[in-house]
Amino acid sequence: MKTIFNYKTKAFLINRIRLLNENSKPQWGQMNAHQMLLHCIKYEKMMQGRVRYKRVLVGYLFGNSALKEDFLKDDSPIKKNTPTLRQLKVKNVKGDFETNKMEWISLIEDYHNIHLIQIVHPFFGKLSSEQVGFLVFKHIDHHLRQFNC
Repeated sequence: MKTIFNYKTKAFLINRIRLLNENSKPQWGQMNAHQMLLHCIKYEKMMQGRVRYKRVLVGYLFGNSALKEDFLKDDSPIKKNTPTLRQLKVKNVKGDFETNKMEWISLIEDYHNIHLIQIVHPFFGKLSSEQVGFLVFKHIDHHLRQFNC
């Protein structure tokens, strides 16, 4: 599976992000391009352990099996309209689109400084570095596909 910890994979994703613009239209979902950028910034900060969110009850019940059976079983992309954690939803857009885009790229580039990371995901629970790498790739790819990038 592709991982954010691979230099070529990371460069490929960053090049796709650079194609994104404020007028990019979603193929599915309710977020506009700027909301998606801000959502992804929140996600990267969470996956890098910079921000922590409490586990959600449904995650305790189904998170581990969803991780193994749906998200990490193979290279398939995340399904369209997969629910977003409440903590990662963006309602009010703040900041300049291009500035936020550069912040997202910078956070993605920061993964080269992270060697071992273990986080507790609000839905999936404890994640290893390997799982973080796979999920981050899939999440970025999911949203770039959403905006046809």
